[in-house]
Amino acid sequence: MKIGIVGAGAIGCWIAARLAASGHEVSVFARGATLSALRENGLRLTEKGETTSFSVACSDDAATLGKQDLIIIAVKAPAMAAVAQAVAKMLGDETIVLPAMNGMPWWFARGLKLAERSVSAVIDSTGEIAAAIPYSNVVGCVVHASATLLEPGHARQNMVDVLLLGSPDGGSDQRVEKLAETFTCAGLPAKASPTIRQEIWYKLWGNMTMNPVSAITGATADRIIDDPDVRSLLMSVMKEAAVVGDLIDCPITEPGENRIEVTRKLGAFRTSMLQDVDAGRPIELDALLGAPRAIAASLGVPTPYMNLLYGLTRLFAQTRNIMP
Repeated sequence: MKIGIVGAGAIGCWIAARLAASGHEVSVFARGATLSALRENGLRLTEKGETTSFSVACSDDAATLGKQDLIIIAVKAPAMAAVAQAVAKMLGDETIVLPAMNGMPWWFARGLKLAERSVSAVIDSTGEIAAAIPYSNVVGCVVHASATLLEPGHARQNMVDVLLLGSPDGGSDQRVEKLAETFTCAGLPAKASPTIRQEIWYKLWGNMTMNPVSAITGATADRIIDDPDVRSLLMSVMKEAAVVGDLIDCPITEPGENRIEVTRKLGAFRTSMLQDVDAGRPIELDALLGAPRAIAASLGVPTPYMNLLYGLTRLFAQTRNIMP
């Protein structure tokens, strides 16, 4: 396959390197230090202590990379609008666009009537993302894996569980089945899911609490969970989100306590949002909490705890100039 990577961060580099190692023709849209590093050193991946470099086509002009069979978007949510036009320049009629991103993607609320407009106002307020990337080209993705960017163009694989892939409209899809097989053969364990929206909502169910709280407090996950008052806030937000999930056909089928205990097993890690705070980067607050809150409001579901957590985190980010 001809595969374009938009966003050569930790996850993007990991996926790109595994696909390049499997013989696919990988191109990377990159700028600045990342582009320079890719040209000088190739795309590098460290696995089990060994580093391998892959020569890939790269450019800051997406049009020169040409039409792709698959485009993987692995940028942070605040950068999505800025790269949408680059994605459009690599699109063919049959190109699959796979957003391998945290939080709620721009297409999630399609067909949810009032919720669709509410989410678009939060995530794609100008409509340029949806205009640049046709809904029919999109395949949903949930990444259950972690990687670290050691330096521009060089990632280290940490934990790998699975990549869940699915048609936004649900059900079985031959292109999704083939893509899951392609990924798995490349060392990227993948499964086709007939309910990808539910999978996205389930991951959000945990991330919409831990990430903002960590951003505000600077605390690692274990300390957040072990504080009884903070844990109570987490549970209250998760209960609100579970109510919303039931109304949008994304039911949560386990107690919040179970999800918290799964997170506890990951140890004293720093969430992705806390890492962005540390680096002074814009945080993904709207994709992780603002959009679910907008869906709740459109459905008339009161979310006082979501509102509290969102407001505190937004104010925190605004005072540090990291609120998109």
